[in-house]
Amino acid sequence: MYKILAKINKILLPSFTKQRLDLAKAKKWQMAIIGYRYYVTTHALTNK
Repeated sequence: MYKILAKINKILLPSFTKQRLDLAKAKKWQMAIIGYRYYVTTHALTNK
């Protein structure tokens, strides 16, 4: 399930690393997206 979510996230959600976003200056909604993407990615990699 997490692998499918990770693929969907890669397509739909913006990549802040490509935009060179400074985490200290990130807005709350940007931090929420970063946290969500991190959560899904780590679970996709660890859960087999």
